[in-house]
Amino acid sequence: MSRDGICRRASHRWIGPLGAITAFALVSVLPVGAAAQGAGDSSALAPGLHELTLARAGEPAIGYAISIPPTYSPATPAPLILALHFGIGGGDSTGVGADLVKGLVGPALVGLGAIIVAPDSVRGNWSTSENEKAVNALLDMVMARYAIDKKRVAVTGYSMGGTGSWALAEKFPDRFTAAIPITSRPPPSEAGWRLPVLAIHSRDDQVAPFDPAAARITELQKAGVNAKLIALTGVTHYETARFRDP
Repeated sequence: MSRDGICRRASHRWIGPLGAITAFALVSVLPVGAAAQGAGDSSALAPGLHELTLARAGEPAIGYAISIPPTYSPATPAPLILALHFGIGGGDSTGVGADLVKGLVGPALVGLGAIIVAPDSVRGNWSTSENEKAVNALLDMVMARYAIDKKRVAVTGYSMGGTGSWALAEKFPDRFTAAIPITSRPPPSEAGWRLPVLAIHSRDDQVAPFDPAAARITELQKAGVNAKLIALTGVTHYETARFRDP
């Protein structure tokens, strides 16, 4: 993985209140619980943020965090957010999904009453076949276990995760209804893109250049896609906390 494709994990291990990111608003973060789950366990979790493991026969287990809102009820389908973490420079990904939920996605998107699931990457970036398979297995499990509103399923991520958001939304558009890539690298072309997308990016990002994201959003708009860019100024790639309000 190139240096340009990652974020330093230590730069992102923060927790704090965040502002809302557009019309998407998601669940408050509650105390963490830890457990292990297999795909055959049909029991739902209590409200809160849980760090778990999904066992798979013949495949690496998937570590992940899942946040269940206090308003969740099986009688009322809830929105679902897949949150993809930033790069870790070849380090151990254990718990990084939970870092992203606690530090950015959960607090920033509070209010919608959605379930948030944040996997730990499996040996590489989100566009590898191994991670694509893991993410789809995790989504299948969550959708089987919980009442999910399939018209409100978004994928988001920061840095490597933002780039992964573009990649997964492009390759598996039927799984999502929107994408929110943050400080990311977009696909090389807008051809075939189907989903509404909100990109958040700084003009002064020294790792993921601003211009490709801006160009892609403009091209999508011209193609009639519901696409928007929130452009920041004076914010560098590793100043993650400054992405809170936007």
